[in-house]
Amino acid sequence: MQPGRFFCADAARERGDALVGTAPYGTVWVLIEYRRGWPANGYDGLALDPGTKALVYSAAQTHRARILLVRRHGRRRVEEGGRWAVLRHDGLGGPRQQWGHWRRDEDLLNIATALDSPGEAGRPPVVLVCAHGTHDTCCAVRGRPVGAALSARWPDLVWECTHVGGDRFAANVVVVPDGVYYGNLDAASAVTVVEEHLADRVHADHLRGYTTLYPPQQAAVGGVLGRFGPASRYAYDVVGTVRDQQGWRIRVSDRTDRAREFDVEVRSHRTPPRRLTCRGPANGSALVYDVTSIRDARA
Repeated sequence: MQPGRFFCADAARERGDALVGTAPYGTVWVLIEYRRGWPANGYDGLALDPGTKALVYSAAQTHRARILLVRRHGRRRVEEGGRWAVLRHDGLGGPRQQWGHWRRDEDLLNIATALDSPGEAGRPPVVLVCAHGTHDTCCAVRGRPVGAALSARWPDLVWECTHVGGDRFAANVVVVPDGVYYGNLDAASAVTVVEEHLADRVHADHLRGYTTLYPPQQAAVGGVLGRFGPASRYAYDVVGTVRDQQGWRIRVSDRTDRAREFDVEVRSHRTPPRRLTCRGPANGSALVYDVTSIRDARA
């Protein structure tokens, strides 16, 4: 890092910014392989056929899908086209995927059709590493070494991608369609985290949250994982959420042992204004979710 220059991920680590509860909600992702330079605003900035671009965007909006540009790590031939994918989490522990190829812009219209179909179950997850340097410097400075390390280990699973949110937590890794965000990673910790994830062990360390849950619920599950140790991605269900004046009371059920349910108290507070991104011109205030208690619901 260059002395005297502001890097949002450095500042977040120095402050000790809380990770858990920061994963954007979402259950559907559209991936488009694009080997040329990525615009700062990702898909929106691509010079595609206007009609095709608008239709794909509209279909993604209808399904509340996030569109990400992806590429393999390292130098490759710059050529038109590549692969595309629609990945979805159906909410029942059954991730589904549909893949295709495109060479002409019009080929991307197949994405709209794929968004209306269920997709294929049983495929291995996709590991995305945010390396969108034109959006935020830290995403490239911290993301690309992580992309290199993970690609060396799992070349068929790993893609670099455009902005996933939370630049200050770079390097960010998202496993889809499992819907799990990890942050504050470096090359060594990323390999360990992904290795554990692929073995179906999610740890509280580096966990930003599950995208199938809302931030207070993410914090509750993160608190349970922190208290009781790593568990399967689908080990815990949020079966109840009650909002009161103080915060939230969230009931978390253990799918592996139905006798166990936990009532988790979550409170929130806003941080003082601070600079949250490398390129952002103004300070912002972040919402932080704190787990204040975890109790056996049946005690």
